[in-house]
Amino acid sequence: MAIRLLRVGALRHLWYTSNKVSQEFRHNECLKLKYSIYSLFEESKCVRKLHIKTYDKDAGLEEQRQANKEQQTLPAIELILEPFRNENTSKEDNLNRHIDHFVEKLNDADIFGNNQTTEIKEDAGDVMEDEYTNNPKSRTLRTIDYARLIKSHLAEKRLKDAIAVLEVQMLKQDRAKPDAYIYNLLISGCAKAGYTRKAFNLFTKMRQRGLKVKGGTYTSLFNACANAPSTVYGIEQANRLREIMIEKGYEPNVKNYNAMIKAFGRCGDVKTAYLLADELMEKQLPLNVETFNFLLQACASDVEYGFRHCLLTWHKMMQYELKPDYYTFNTVLRCARDCGFGDLNTMEKVLHQICAEREEFLATTTSIEKETSLPKEVPSSNALDVNKQSQVIEIKNNTEQLEMPNLLAARPHLGSLVSLAEVSRPHERFLLLGGLSGFLNLMKECKITPDIETFTTLLEVIPPTYAAEKQLLTYVRKIGLKADIDFFNILIKKRSMRFDYEGAKEVISMIRTAGLEPDIITYGVLALGCQTEVESRELLQQMKENGIRMNIQILGAMLRQGTGNRNFPYVIEILQISLDENIKPNEVFLKHLHNFYDRCARSIDARYPSTKTKSFRRGHDKFCAKLRLYYEEQGIAGLKIEDAIKKIREHPYQQYKDDDSEGVEPLKNQKLSKQQKVRKYIKKIKVENLRDDLQNSLPNEKNVQQRIE
Repeated sequence: MAIRLLRVGALRHLWYTSNKVSQEFRHNECLKLKYSIYSLFEESKCVRKLHIKTYDKDAGLEEQRQANKEQQTLPAIELILEPFRNENTSKEDNLNRHIDHFVEKLNDADIFGNNQTTEIKEDAGDVMEDEYTNNPKSRTLRTIDYARLIKSHLAEKRLKDAIAVLEVQMLKQDRAKPDAYIYNLLISGCAKAGYTRKAFNLFTKMRQRGLKVKGGTYTSLFNACANAPSTVYGIEQANRLREIMIEKGYEPNVKNYNAMIKAFGRCGDVKTAYLLADELMEKQLPLNVETFNFLLQACASDVEYGFRHCLLTWHKMMQYELKPDYYTFNTVLRCARDCGFGDLNTMEKVLHQICAEREEFLATTTSIEKETSLPKEVPSSNALDVNKQSQVIEIKNNTEQLEMPNLLAARPHLGSLVSLAEVSRPHERFLLLGGLSGFLNLMKECKITPDIETFTTLLEVIPPTYAAEKQLLTYVRKIGLKADIDFFNILIKKRSMRFDYEGAKEVISMIRTAGLEPDIITYGVLALGCQTEVESRELLQQMKENGIRMNIQILGAMLRQGTGNRNFPYVIEILQISLDENIKPNEVFLKHLHNFYDRCARSIDARYPSTKTKSFRRGHDKFCAKLRLYYEEQGIAGLKIEDAIKKIREHPYQQYKDDDSEGVEPLKNQKLSKQQKVRKYIKKIKVENLRDDLQNSLPNEKNVQQRIE
């Protein structure tokens, strides 16, 4: 057996490693270790000749090896390293003594403070800046990806989230550079939602970035003016935008002109709308039906003279050989419903002008005469006589069948029995357009099929009789249209407004028969017929059973009945419901309360006999006490009615500024807002079994015409 001798360096390194000796100790004790190892051996030759095989027999160690087996001894290496290990232990003890002495000095009561400096905290902004500069993030989305994200938000009607994509995600987080397409998307979305101020704010930032403004941007901005919540602000912004276009030398196209006419027309500036139409024709740009539709919308905004402007615009469109569409007829119905024709003399001059122009036009062009001539049942003798326009047409006492007027026909005429002096209500103006049958026949000639929205508007302009309503329902069944709940809501409202509350309640059975369900608007129009607190409680119970919550519009309809009948307990109960349900009042609600209070005060000052009764005094005192409490709860006590309305009125832009609270649902569920209203056929409704007019009522339009005269 052979043994292998180790070098001195190997032994030293082994000991250093096992005892974890520092570098300084290695340097100082290196020489001591070397000479101590050499002194252990008798012959230095054995140490110098390392890695040389030597057998036990030759070295004379065989006997010693046998002796080592019998007696256990420490290994040679342990004997070598033992003195140095003791020396290292003593050095560690000395170090521990110095540390303990240093700690005692630190804890000494005679030593105050220390020489250490407090660490200064870094600012949060500096940390974010260092993180951004040291770890730059690359743009994760392309411009088209941001555009798709904005489109998805706009499709869900989440305008605030769409704006946040630009202002938060692109500009702050990703540091992306938006282009003109991104701004045009958001401006268009703000325009549709009526967020006019934000649309022009984005337009200003777009110009500051040096992006090119095209025609589509101007069109969206004018649409934002048209949908502005305030007509005054809308006109101001439209005039400002028009000045910018002139300064830039931009030549508007047909779409720009249509948008400008729409903006000024809806905001009530009818004169500017027609001036823009004249400017459009002067530049020889092509006219289309949309231009005249927007002009008709301008007419609908003029409550006093809109119907007269509507007739002029209609016949001007006929002269340009433009075919009216679905929107044209609906806008004409709006004009007949909401607008008057002004003074009688001016209206007669307008009819004279229309008739003269149409006669001249039809005489010169025979081809147009064939396309736009009256049906066979309308004789040419019914044309408007120019000489008779200066006087009111009187009723002819004969037995011949009276001819309905039609001012929309190719040859406009007033028929046999029309008195313009007393035409003031919507259904009376609608008779000048041919009535229900004449208007629908005109739509048929133009190849326009009315839908349920058209019949819903027709329901508001037909005479307030059961016979006219039956005739309208018959046309709906004949055409095969599906009716929605809005159609029946208007029918309930129409009957309630003529104080036919029993007939309004019968419409509920018609809704059930058609397979529809009442909505919150249905209960709102039914509230118009609640004349006592008992009827209001029944309606509230029905609403609770159907899971419909009370709102201020329904309470306002009840308050109108209570104040109209001077029912103090009814009014007090309505105020208590508003407080219990935490329903804030609106402008109409406060005006009803204020007018009722003033009317009672004037009656007391005039000393009417009805105000001297005990029941009136007791009810009036309770009402005044409840009204003071109600004003205090709403925070409007002591304010004038104008100041109170300003305080409770919510700004329309506030919905885009407030943050959504956690756990609070939006105003309208997104899924419900996307769903279309349910429409059902009304074939199951037996129109012939519906109630008829009373004997003193007139069964048809012609009898209503006689009543007008």
